[in-house]
Amino acid sequence: MTAQRQARAGVLVLALLLAATLATGWLGGRATMPAIPGWYASLAKPWFTPPNWVFAPAWTTLYVAMAVAAWLAFRARAGRGEREEAMRLFWVQLALNLSWSLVFFGARDPGWAFATILLLDAAVAATTLRFWRLDRRAGLLFLPYCAWIAYATALNLAIWRANLPG
Repeated sequence: MTAQRQARAGVLVLALLLAATLATGWLGGRATMPAIPGWYASLAKPWFTPPNWVFAPAWTTLYVAMAVAAWLAFRARAGRGEREEAMRLFWVQLALNLSWSLVFFGARDPGWAFATILLLDAAVAATTLRFWRLDRRAGLLFLPYCAWIAYATALNLAIWRANLPG
């Protein structure tokens, strides 16, 4: 493959990864937005709950960083099996990311959402470590996502506990 074709293929892969991550955010937003004014607004929330306007720019930034990290891992000079494993983990965590929105906001179930986010925590940590081994920049780009997901886990747990019946 010529260098020009390789560059075009790299740009195409990056565009596809950006499209996949941003589509995940869009789909999650479709489940989230209808629940915000009624159900979510009525929940008891902890003192560390951010204002609603924070979520869209935070998630957009994280989704772009995730896509660039995946692109760097995909392009890493490593064995094909290592890259494939990293990309499998990436797709698993992305699916769990969407699943959380569908369970928390779509199904309006903070308890099952907490179980989902624990799986997401594990998948994000595994992806970060795998990306780090392939390309440190990819691992570094996933660190803010790790921090945000840890924060979201604490927030989910606090909301679930504060809204248990009885």
